[in-house]
Amino acid sequence: MASLKELKGRINSVKSTQKITKAKQMVAAAKLRKAQAAAEDARPYAARLAEVMGSLASKITVSDNSPKLLAGTGSDKVHLLVVANSDKGLCGAFNSNIVKAALAKARDLQAQGKAVLFYLVGRKGRAVIRREHPNQVAHMFDTSDVRNPGYDEAERVADELVAMYEAGKFDVAHLFYSKFRSALLQEPTDQQIIPVPAPKAVAQTADAVTEYEPDEEEILAALLPRYLKTQLFGALLENAASEQGASMTAMDNATRNAGDLIKKLTIVYNRTRQAAITTELVEIIAGAEAL
Repeated sequence: MASLKELKGRINSVKSTQKITKAKQMVAAAKLRKAQAAAEDARPYAARLAEVMGSLASKITVSDNSPKLLAGTGSDKVHLLVVANSDKGLCGAFNSNIVKAALAKARDLQAQGKAVLFYLVGRKGRAVIRREHPNQVAHMFDTSDVRNPGYDEAERVADELVAMYEAGKFDVAHLFYSKFRSALLQEPTDQQIIPVPAPKAVAQTADAVTEYEPDEEEILAALLPRYLKTQLFGALLENAASEQGASMTAMDNATRNAGDLIKKLTIVYNRTRQAAITTELVEIIAGAEAL
């Protein structure tokens, strides 16, 4: 059985840990409000851009002359999995859930005879993917020197993906990130980003006439890279909100668990102390009787 000194030391240690987890919970809660607002503010722009894309795509026939980001390579043999993770831990299963979804997709594609490559964003999750697929990591995009990855990082990733695509290094790209639903729910998401899936056309009234200058294909060729950057930017914002929500929940659970452990240790400490006092009294009484 642990001594009173050891028990008291453990109680103080857990109390110190509880203070840290409580502070981290409060920090995550404050960051979550800002990150959630940013993610929600970006959604209408992405939705409206998708509507414009849908309107344009409905007016052309996809062919070999169409923009490659829309028409594709004509093959789907090589799939690139873009896995967006964070650079920090202490956020529960946030990163591991994204990695699990990507690895499950990789196994499914390989079972179909497809080749799989990985493009990793963020440090977390790299070790697991590199251990399982050591020769299939095409690129690792570092965000450790950025406090909050944003549009600049999304633009750089998009430019690199387009360059790899045009160089024939892959045929299809899938983006894995965590969509923010609430502080308690973050949903791992698999989204095809290259070639860009043709968005649904927007229903228009019978007398609505829209003329495009230049023609639709030229506008699409200009909009497709912007659309890709917008999707990546939105994913980074969703990830940021999901990370803070997961961190807040994880730190809240850790704080509660620390409180429960302190109660149990305190009970053991009091019982041990009482037993020690009782033993000491028995020894004193025995000594007095001996006299």
